[in-house]
Amino acid sequence: MIDESGFQALLAEVEAFVRGPGEEYAAEIERTRAVPDKLWTDLRERGYLRLAAPVEYGGRGIPFSRYLEVLELISMSHASVRMIVHVCNGVWRAMDQFATDAQREQFVLRQISGDIRVAFTLTEPTAGTGADLRSSVESDGDTYYLSGEKHLITFGVHCDYWLLFARLAGTTGKDGTVALLVDRNGPGVTVESMSDTMGVRGTDHARLIFDRAPVPIANRLGEEGRGLEVALGGFLTPSRIAVAMSCVGLARRAQELAVAHAGTRTTFGKPLAARQAISFALAENAADIEAARQLTLYAARQWESGDQRADTLSSMAKLTAVDMLTRVTDKALQVHGGIGYWESSPIERVYRDARAQRFEEGTNEIQKTVIAREVLRSAR
Repeated sequence: MIDESGFQALLAEVEAFVRGPGEEYAAEIERTRAVPDKLWTDLRERGYLRLAAPVEYGGRGIPFSRYLEVLELISMSHASVRMIVHVCNGVWRAMDQFATDAQREQFVLRQISGDIRVAFTLTEPTAGTGADLRSSVESDGDTYYLSGEKHLITFGVHCDYWLLFARLAGTTGKDGTVALLVDRNGPGVTVESMSDTMGVRGTDHARLIFDRAPVPIANRLGEEGRGLEVALGGFLTPSRIAVAMSCVGLARRAQELAVAHAGTRTTFGKPLAARQAISFALAENAADIEAARQLTLYAARQWESGDQRADTLSSMAKLTAVDMLTRVTDKALQVHGGIGYWESSPIERVYRDARAQRFEEGTNEIQKTVIAREVLRSAR
C-alpha cells in the first residue's frame, strides 16, 4: 500500500499529466475520433491501469476510496482517458472474485499487467441491463455455443476478450445467467464499430452479433446461475461509485473553465465575475460539486467495509452526481455565453461528454428503481 507522502506525490503527478500530455491526447482524440495506441502504452507505463489492484497481483494496492481521488483528477481530462483508467482498474475485480487459480493466471493477472484488454460486455439492444438478458448459450461437451447481440460495449472493438454475460438457453431470471470470457478473435462473431457518438469520442464502442460462437466452458467464471453476481457485485456497484466520482472530476473541470472565463471576460466595463448572477451561479456549482463528492466518498467507504447498503448508496451517489454534473456544466456553458457553444472552446467538449454520464452504468431511472426498492423494503 502506498504511504501518504507517496500518494500525494502520485496526485501531483497525475494532475501534471492531465494538464500536460492529457490535453495533447485530448486534441488528438477529438481530431481523429480514436484513441492512439501510444496513449494505452503511456498509461500502462505510468502504472495508471493497475492503481486499484492488489500489490500481490502486480498492482499499486491503493484502497478504492483513495483510488477515487486519483480518478477524480483523471476525469478532468478527456473522457476516453478517464474511461481507459476506469475500466482497467475495475474489470479485474469482477473476474477475480470467481476466478479459479488457472483463470486468475490466464485472465486477471494479464489484464492487470496490461498484457490483455478485457471489455465488460453486458448491455443488449433488445433487453434491459440485468436479469432479462437475451443472449444465450447451449452446452455441448466442453463447449458453450453463444448466440445473441450486445451493443454500446466500451472498447469492444479492439480488445482481446469480452467479459460477457448471457443465460442458459430456455431459462429466465437471474438464476440462468453465466459469465464468460469470450475470445475477441474467435469464430461466429460479427463486430461492428459504434464510433459516431455525440461525445466521449474515441472509446471504441462496439455492436456484437454472436451466431453459435464457441466458448470453452473452462472460460466460465463461477457456477451456472451466478453470472449477474459477477456483473453486479464485482463490477457494477464499485463502478457506479467510480462513475459518480468521474462526474465530480468533470464538473470540477467545467467549473474551473467557467471561473477562468468569468475572471477574464469583460462586459460593459466589468468582469463577469463581478456580476452577482454569475458569482452566485459559480457559488451554487461549488456547493453542488462538494456535496456530490462527499456522498460518493461515503458510498466508497461503505462498500469497502462490506455495508449491505452499498448497492443502494452506489445508486444514490451516481444519481446525485449525474444530476449535479448536468446543472454544473449547463451553468458553466452559460457563463461562457455564445462562444462556449463553439468547438474552439474547451467547455464545448466537456458539455458533450457530460451527457453520456446519464446512462453510463445505468440510467437515472435505473438508479431510482434500485433506491426506491430499498426505501420501500425498509419501510416494510
